[in-house]
Amino acid sequence: MPVTEGTFIAIYHIHLSDLSSLLTRMATQLEHIKLAQTLPPRLLKFFARYPPVIRPATTSIETSINTSSTDPNTNHTESTHQTSLAPSDKPNPFKPHKHPETGRWHDPVYSFRRQADLVKLAEDNGVDDLLPFTFKGSQERTKRREEHGLRVKGTGIGQKVKGKIWERTMKGRLQQRKQAMLDMPAMVQKWKQVRNAIAADS
Repeated sequence: MPVTEGTFIAIYHIHLSDLSSLLTRMATQLEHIKLAQTLPPRLLKFFARYPPVIRPATTSIETSINTSSTDPNTNHTESTHQTSLAPSDKPNPFKPHKHPETGRWHDPVYSFRRQADLVKLAEDNGVDDLLPFTFKGSQERTKRREEHGLRVKGTGIGQKVKGKIWERTMKGRLQQRKQAMLDMPAMVQKWKQVRNAIAADS
């Protein structure tokens, strides 16, 4: 089968793309190493025990190349799979899990307080996406806040907090003071008239 110039150029571009993807992976690995060197020991210990696993993603990219000069409909298809980070095969240390042999439920390895501490450390270092699923994650907290609100009576739409008795009666008392200040000139005039009348009688 003769190899045409177009086929040679297509194969050359494939090799260049493979080389660029290799260089990209090497650069990514170097970035991960530099990032790991800056992480606090507590996070390093956690990722050493529960590391994220790199698995091929379900999506793939297909490249069609015409390898024959006689039959233009004959194409050679190559597929390159993309990789992505996925959780480890170990049970999620942030959730209870059932033992596959005994059938007993095991408590989470990390309590809610320790989960929140790890999430805060990961968010400060920009690696919170590498943590397993936890209800203490920022995305999960935001989702629950949007669904259920603050869950405090009186903070919902159209609601108000009951408050103490002096807080509930403050509005009425302020209105009484304002009306008393407006009626003050008439009251002073009335008392002057009464005083003058008493002085005239005496």
